Amino acid sequence: MMMSEIRFKDFEDVLASAGSLADAAEAHGSLCGALCSMAPYKMQDWVNEILPDGAAMSEESAAVLEKVFTATSTSFGEQGMEFEPLLPDDESPLNGRANALALWCTGFLYGLGAGPISDLSGLSGDVGEIVRDFTEISRATGDDADADESNEQAYAELVEFIRVAAQVVFEELLPLRAQVYPAQQRLH
Repeated sequence: MMMSEIRFKDFEDVLASAGSLADAAEAHGSLCGALCSMAPYKMQDWVNEILPDGAAMSEESAAVLEKVFTATSTSFGEQGMEFEPLLPDDESPLNGRANALALWCTGFLYGLGAGPISDLSGLSGDVGEIVRDFTEISRATGDDADADESNEQAYAELVEFIRVAAQVVFEELLPLRAQVYPAQQRLH
């Protein structure tokens, strides 16, 4: 299962029908951030984050969520840089795609911070720089984005940056995910 086989609209529809308060782009971003900072991170952990308690889902909806989870987690582990952020397709209006990109970054930062990294602003090196860049992108709005060629090009470049940057974060945080946390010490 590859990310390109998953339609953003299908994912969006599943979340809406289940009563999710998370936007589809934000929900995917949070999955990606959590996969970068936590191991193991299970599908149920993600579903608990993005769906309200007791949300009823059809088998088809559950299958879409499982596809998104599996394709995303698998793509991070691929050596061929197969990861792609799940965003609206190119036929969607540019301002909607730009807003979705900002929400994806917001979700990524949330997922990253939900793990053992308590202070994202304190990260250094490439990961720290990426976190700062994602923070800036998350503040962007596409309200006045005209679909002219230069804006389309800028959007495409941002999507490519995010695609590569998320992979870099995943690779750089491998030692964090590999740590075995010692059992809590008991006070006597």
